[in-house]
Amino acid sequence: MEKTLRYMIASMVLLAPASTLVVRGGTGYCFFVLLAIALFAGFSKPFRLRLGLLVNAFPLYTVAMLCFMVYLPLQQAIEGYYLPREFDGMSRFALALPIFLLLVNVPIRQLKALGWGCALGAIGAGFWAVDSAIHMTVTELDRLGNDFTNPIPYGNTALLLGFLSVMSIRWDRYPNVLAKRLGIALKLLGLVGGIYASYLSGTRGGWLAIPLFLVLCLLNFGWIKHPRHWLTALGVAVLAMALLLASPIGRERVQATRSDIARLSHGAAADSSLGARLQLWTASIHLFEANPVFGVGKGHLKNSLKGMADAGEVSPLVVNQRAHSEFFSTIAELGASGVVCLALLYFGPLVYFLRYRKSPHPDVSTAAYCGIAVSGSVIIFGLSIDVFTVVMSTSLIALFWAVLLAVITHDAREPLGKPGR
Repeated sequence: MEKTLRYMIASMVLLAPASTLVVRGGTGYCFFVLLAIALFAGFSKPFRLRLGLLVNAFPLYTVAMLCFMVYLPLQQAIEGYYLPREFDGMSRFALALPIFLLLVNVPIRQLKALGWGCALGAIGAGFWAVDSAIHMTVTELDRLGNDFTNPIPYGNTALLLGFLSVMSIRWDRYPNVLAKRLGIALKLLGLVGGIYASYLSGTRGGWLAIPLFLVLCLLNFGWIKHPRHWLTALGVAVLAMALLLASPIGRERVQATRSDIARLSHGAAADSSLGARLQLWTASIHLFEANPVFGVGKGHLKNSLKGMADAGEVSPLVVNQRAHSEFFSTIAELGASGVVCLALLYFGPLVYFLRYRKSPHPDVSTAAYCGIAVSGSVIIFGLSIDVFTVVMSTSLIALFWAVLLAVITHDAREPLGKPGR
């Protein structure tokens, strides 16, 4: 029974990223299967949930996962309204805590299924991108997404999966040279698929994470050891961005940005993607100034923007449920208290990934660099989109942090020199 459960856990760890862009609700199903196992198997000796680990070893991570689920009900109670749907996405972080406690009882070799899940997920996104490019006209394709994900989170997630796929190569152990070559080729294909899907999605904001991903890859494989290596890494990052921006879609997205700026200069502030965002961000600042502690309330941004539009303070074109930026949505809806929660969510897990990035265990240091990639991408993606609004994305991020931190916990509990553990 114990062995069966371990394989079931490893299967969910693999399928969560593998299915996120190709099966509606795939990540959510895997998330709740793991949660069910944690709640029911966690009382048995092999999978016992040790709450002390959260308090003693990972207090910042624990606070980060709980802060929004403490603050949101408190805000609604103070401001006198009840919108339970606003708890949905953020609840995944709190629910990830028992999953993390379950995963620390699973051997690293089974947790490393996450890397293959990322590779399969990125390859799936890449095949979807190729199929779309073949069977759709340029007008029909416009920007790549799917039936349940719009282009921005689709492209951002594909890009992250692609880079995690190649970074996790350092995790892998192979029985022979042929298996090693096939495995590396498959994960490199994941990188290509993820980048291609992101490219067709046209997610300008997500591309800002590419230099970070490239540097983390180089650090993960130990290719940056001297100051001159940093110059090489910077050159590689600049070259990659230059090639991306010089491509047809890259040029189109750059031209779209120039067009947005031109419209802004002629006073058409809301008649462009950039102009609408600037108006939303400015309006969010005004709402924050009027409600600095608690904001206008989670779920009330659209009504507040409508009131501003009726008063002629913003264009009716920008009335929206979100501010197209995690930070600006947070300051408008949740105030300064929400910003504190957001900072904890950004940096709570990141602290531990930074701490263990130089671990002598290659499995642990790889998990740490992957964790930095996840946390860093969440911050960068959140500059131009509300990452945590998409429940699929929230579930995947929560699982990534839980799995990668579970790998890190083995650093203190496993002897050095057991690559297959």
